[in-house]
Amino acid sequence: MVQRVAVIGAGYAGLACAVELAAAGIKVDVFEASRTLGGRARAVELGGLTVDNGAHILVGAYREILRLMAKVGAGGTASAGTPRKSGTALRCESLHLEFPGQVRIAAPSLPAPLHLAWALLSAQGLSFKDKLAAIRFMRTQQAHNFRLSADLTAAELFADQPEHVRRYLWEPLCLAALNTPVGIASAQVFLNVLRDSLAADRAASDLLLPATDFSSLFPEPAARYLAARGSRVLRSTRITEIAKVGAGWTASGHDETHGPYDHLILATAPYHLSQLLTPHPEFAELCRKIKAFHWQPIVTAYLAYPATVRLPFAMVGIEGGHAQWLFDRGALCGQHGLIAAVISGDGPHQALDHTELAAAIHGEIARLLPGLPAPQRSWVIEEKRATFACTPGLARPSAATAFPNVWLAGDYVAGDYPATLEGAVRSGVGAARLILRESPGHQP
Repeated sequence: MVQRVAVIGAGYAGLACAVELAAAGIKVDVFEASRTLGGRARAVELGGLTVDNGAHILVGAYREILRLMAKVGAGGTASAGTPRKSGTALRCESLHLEFPGQVRIAAPSLPAPLHLAWALLSAQGLSFKDKLAAIRFMRTQQAHNFRLSADLTAAELFADQPEHVRRYLWEPLCLAALNTPVGIASAQVFLNVLRDSLAADRAASDLLLPATDFSSLFPEPAARYLAARGSRVLRSTRITEIAKVGAGWTASGHDETHGPYDHLILATAPYHLSQLLTPHPEFAELCRKIKAFHWQPIVTAYLAYPATVRLPFAMVGIEGGHAQWLFDRGALCGQHGLIAAVISGDGPHQALDHTELAAAIHGEIARLLPGLPAPQRSWVIEEKRATFACTPGLARPSAATAFPNVWLAGDYVAGDYPATLEGAVRSGVGAARLILRESPGHQP
């Protein structure tokens, strides 16, 4: 019977794994090198403001993260248009893609698939021919169960779509979901996302916009949930070595050894694994696979304006410059006048320093908001290895490793999804359930 488990890394994957195990009565030690929980989706402090190291959104299709948020009491969801309330974690909006002055696509409260058909047919800024092409694209993918005979790039998948449909629908959605330029992005993984969101039930396509920071959204409630069940989250505890001891494993760092543990879950960012794995030749093939990964950045610029400045919607697309999506932190989090601009993937913005980039993004926002004053302050956060490059046919490792009681959890682990919060959570839950299957005294 499983008695003790260690999870190295307190991001969304590691904490999801720990919560699933703790819910089954297993004691878990979670080790985190930082004081802040969340991994690559975490809170940061900027000029007295709590923001995030990168902007992410959820959709209604993200069933596992929503299930675990409810399990740990992470806060409720409010509908768009309702006043902000204390304890609200997510703001729910029906599918709404807004490129001001260009294209507007909004789904009504109709059952699937009518909601999507109506959204496309009533779209503003698309010709009737464009709309029919988009509908035909979705029907073709549905007819093939969103499966390709062989993976290809997203650009190749969209090649027959009209230019306006590619530019304002498929390409922005693909780049946002995969954080990989469409010219090298996996068409199959994008279709997996479409299958579970736009092509599923109506609620699956809802946009869930975080109304709190990403450490508060799930990681901190998860830590409280674990503590209440006798498990531990050890912050500022960097693990630098793992060792096999008898049938179990120990985890060491800062001249302190923890364990032994019956199972060990490695939930760090994949590029941090080599220090732990290299001393064990059994992991050589896993190290080789991870070394073959390439990485994509996410840049988030925060621009602070007077409190009266606001966007026409909480989230708007922006095209023709560096920024791709803008978020009104006033509408979402009560940080009035603070605009977050997101840039996914590689691009020409990487040639600019942070001051130049913030100035360029201000100019892009000013085109949407005439008369916009200069920002009072600005900050740029660059996560250079935010996600793996989600390319066609990428060989991603499974949760199981060369040792039967060492497991992987992370958004890069083999699965249907790209490097998203849902992908991370699913991997953590999957690792936990594999462990539970081996324990006759627990039910997965």
